[in-house]
Amino acid sequence: MRLGLALGYGGEPIEQVLPIVEHAERIGVDSVWSVEEYGPDAVSVLGYLAARTERIGLGTAVMQIPARTPAATAMTAMTLDVLSEGRFHLGLGLSVPWIVEGWHGQPYDRPLRRTREYVDIVRAAVAREERVRYDGEIHQLPYRGPGSSGRARPVRSEMTPLRPRIPLYLGAIGPRNLALTGEIADGWLCGLYAPEHEKALTAPLDEGIARAGRSPEDVAICPIPYVAHADTVEEGREALRPLFAHLLGAVGPGGRNTYFDVALSMGYEGAARDIRDRMADGDKPGAVAAVPDRFLEEVALLGPIPAMRDRLAAWRESRVDTLILLDRDPGLLEVAREVL
Repeated sequence: MRLGLALGYGGEPIEQVLPIVEHAERIGVDSVWSVEEYGPDAVSVLGYLAARTERIGLGTAVMQIPARTPAATAMTAMTLDVLSEGRFHLGLGLSVPWIVEGWHGQPYDRPLRRTREYVDIVRAAVAREERVRYDGEIHQLPYRGPGSSGRARPVRSEMTPLRPRIPLYLGAIGPRNLALTGEIADGWLCGLYAPEHEKALTAPLDEGIARAGRSPEDVAICPIPYVAHADTVEEGREALRPLFAHLLGAVGPGGRNTYFDVALSMGYEGAARDIRDRMADGDKPGAVAAVPDRFLEEVALLGPIPAMRDRLAAWRESRVDTLILLDRDPGLLEVAREVL
């Protein structure tokens, strides 16, 4: 199993990020992954890190699909791959409706079709085998819709890629999106995973893999578990309990909570419904208290480092290809590298 390091959402000062990335490279961590939400982008910091590192892989977890045209993403991926001498991993995801529509001003509709077409175009542009033509339900290249000049022609990238196929990962939660990941992606970036429930969690992924005639080894599973350092496991659980109460219990108008659905597939139906009902009733303390201890211990790394070491052994025996830690403790990275 490989070990990865995730950067944070909030735009950490580079003087804090660089030392832990350099340490990760020294001890043999496989990759570092940048994230984006509605603050710093996932790309710029990787360009900087490409110049300051030599071996460690550089991935996005994830670049938001609605934020860029497929061609722009292909250009960025090819550029970062050249700058890093072939170390780039392209992680893509749709984000969530309130960011897509509130921040990017794009519709959150037909997510599966939108993802499939986007990946098709990115791969065609990177491969650079011919001028890119695409006649999809959402994307048309060249564009011939309202406002078109009518004079456009298909285009092929001016840039020769370092690799004609850059590893492409999808961030996915819901079962249909996860099945699509199994069909078309090289890897799955996931935020809620537990080795004990692996068969249930990967069932939609394996459905898509089988549908495409692929092998499970064709799709790398890459979870990003939450980490809570504490003097005791109990204190670690208490630190994470409010977060997971929100993740499992939030219900937006007309929306579906896919984290809730994942908890159901893991066998936590009673607790998940209790959390959701309490949140809906405005009983946040009750919802927090209802998050099961066992659930927290299965999906996260928490407590003192010796307890995390024991938990990492269970992850090591799973199907996970790369375990990506959002943490800044060099000691935990060293322990995880040793165990995994």
